[in-house]
Amino acid sequence: MTDRAFLARSAALASISVAVLLVTLKTWATWRTGSTAMLGSLADSALDLIASLATLTGVWIAAQPADEDHRFGHGKAEALAAMFQVMLIALSASAIAFRAIVRLIEGGRTEAAGEGIAVSLVAIGATLVLLLWQRHVMRRTRSVAIRADHVHYQSDLLLNLAVIAALALDQYLGFARADPLFGLAIAAWLLWGAWRAASEAVDQIMDREWPEEKRLAFVEAAAKHPELSNLHDLRTRSSGTHDFVQFHVDLPGDMTVDEAHDIIERVEADLCRQFPDMELLIHIDPQGHVDEPGNPLVEADEFEKLDQEKQEKDAR
Repeated sequence: MTDRAFLARSAALASISVAVLLVTLKTWATWRTGSTAMLGSLADSALDLIASLATLTGVWIAAQPADEDHRFGHGKAEALAAMFQVMLIALSASAIAFRAIVRLIEGGRTEAAGEGIAVSLVAIGATLVLLLWQRHVMRRTRSVAIRADHVHYQSDLLLNLAVIAALALDQYLGFARADPLFGLAIAAWLLWGAWRAASEAVDQIMDREWPEEKRLAFVEAAAKHPELSNLHDLRTRSSGTHDFVQFHVDLPGDMTVDEAHDIIERVEADLCRQFPDMELLIHIDPQGHVDEPGNPLVEADEFEKLDQEKQEKDAR
């Protein structure tokens, strides 16, 4: 198992442990308080547990090496796990919103606010510890499944703060509508989080190009090799914690196969060192070669584009 796979799996296991703790505490607190906001928080934590199990499954499958049936690896299992989490978040938000609307219409008060607030404070502490570990893992792995899980637990902080506010306003200030109103706010926040979490997973499933900043960093690294000429037709994508890159370069037509191979081997070794967990494919064109017209994906010289962008920045 690679370090990245190990870190991703450890983050998934940590989130499962926290979810089990929170579901247990919030089940008791919901029974004691009768709070819609607490019920919403419980529902979110219960779905977090299911989603974290899906995350663990996704990162475990994604870490499996390529095989005869999946020659590009299993990285997209993470994106599928993230999409499953998004669907759970949307369902949870819908159920919470429905419950809050019913509570607004029918009325009702919460009970045992102190116990509910205490549970929410414990939940905040456990969630903060988990978020710190997830942030560390995300920086090291770029895992979209862990990132989606991170969205869950970020929202949990606001959920628990909202529960505390709802219980306090209801029990201590007599504002009975605070609880269902905070429930509706929680539902809206969850839907917004689901939308954000879905975007990156969809990008991976659809093989979206790298962000422009990362793409330019790759071209700058390639430009340090004077043997390369006219780097073009650059393609980039990500799958789980792995990156895939391919491009064309021009080499002299009278160069031997052995000489060209040695150059490309050196370039690949250097670029893969700078961009870990990347699979690189380089196609060699003879100098002066012109691609057939009509291909909309044929790109201009990436080195020239890089120079133009630098000149534009200097001019600004």
